Amino acid sequence: MSSPHAHTHGPDPDAPPPTPEALTRRRRAVWLMLLVLVPVGLATVIGLLALWPDGEPSRAQQAAAAALPPGTEYPDGRVVSVDPYDCGAEGRPATCAFAVVEVLDGPGSGDFVRIDLDAVVVANGVEEGDTLVLTRDPTAEGGPAYFFSDFARDVPMITLAVAFAVVVGLVARWRGLASLLGLGFAFFVLLRFVLPGLLGDTSPVLVTLVGSAAIMFVVLYLAHGFSARTTTALVGTLFGLTLVAVMGTLAVATARLTGLTSEETVTLQGYDPTLDFSGLVLAGVVVAGLGVLNDVTITQASAIWQLHEVDPTMTWRELYTRGMAVGRDHIASTVYTIVFAYAGAALPLLLLFELYSQPWNVVLTSSALAEEVIRTMVGAIALVLAVPVTTAAGAFFAKAADTETGAAAERRVTALRARFIP
Repeated sequence: MSSPHAHTHGPDPDAPPPTPEALTRRRRAVWLMLLVLVPVGLATVIGLLALWPDGEPSRAQQAAAAALPPGTEYPDGRVVSVDPYDCGAEGRPATCAFAVVEVLDGPGSGDFVRIDLDAVVVANGVEEGDTLVLTRDPTAEGGPAYFFSDFARDVPMITLAVAFAVVVGLVARWRGLASLLGLGFAFFVLLRFVLPGLLGDTSPVLVTLVGSAAIMFVVLYLAHGFSARTTTALVGTLFGLTLVAVMGTLAVATARLTGLTSEETVTLQGYDPTLDFSGLVLAGVVVAGLGVLNDVTITQASAIWQLHEVDPTMTWRELYTRGMAVGRDHIASTVYTIVFAYAGAALPLLLLFELYSQPWNVVLTSSALAEEVIRTMVGAIALVLAVPVTTAAGAFFAKAADTETGAAAERRVTALRARFIP
């Protein structure tokens, strides 16, 4: 008799080892789901190839480059001395400062320069020995000129990133490290495909959907393994993304959201007025929903497959009913999560409205706040509806796998392999 340890634990090493029969059902279900996912995956790859930026700078990038002096650099500088002075006006006290800074890198490395620090920078604390990021303008009259650009944050950010990776690796082990690889891929797609595409002439919705689908295909399988559970979650996630895009398009058009509600979007408009700012609102909704949708769908898929393996005799309706019992609890908590996440991001805006003496209905329907409210509602509706869809898909594929046994199952698997694997 074989040892219990000889069983394959599948994608979740913390779960009880599945029986050979359960593993067989999982494999059959995955092949059935591939009939749905393979066409979507091929469409995603084609979309990436067709829409991938050609590397030429967009109109906004050209305008931004023209706004800065040619050859502008951002060297680090160490503060040698700080000389504060009073720069207040109209009875409002304020302290600015002149600082002598040693340039640490770049063409002017080793030079000592004098820069002016405004009251906001001084209020955040500037002391001897601090490292600042400078702006070097090589075309200034009389020689290169240096200005304060920002505080150097390399050390705290790198420290936090390393701590994050170590904690994830220690707690989640190989799965956690795989999720970090998936996160790296996600940022690669965002930085090299989605963002350049949004600055071009392609539809923001199309670019974001293709990029998001590519991210989900890789991230889910990297983090959770190639399994029936993960494939079920992917089906639900892709449904949620599509729903966000459709509902978001209708909501943005109906509410007439311009997208010009922040300093950043106004700056973008200055660089390229032809950008589709309403489309950027929708793109933000889709990207913001990636993580939450992934969380909800993988939980539901896991619940369904665990239930099915515990009792393979459960009917589709019983699987769906019990899975939705778990899903409703998850929905109740996740809706709070998504609403509070958006509220936290819009906190400065909410504080401004607290200062304005306007009726609440005027504030709530104003362009700036309506954008956040619609973004939240669209994401929440897609999130909620992804739960029953994922649950139904998991139950359907689980029971469909049960109906194929013996030689019939082997013939189906062999035919699928021959069709999709060269």
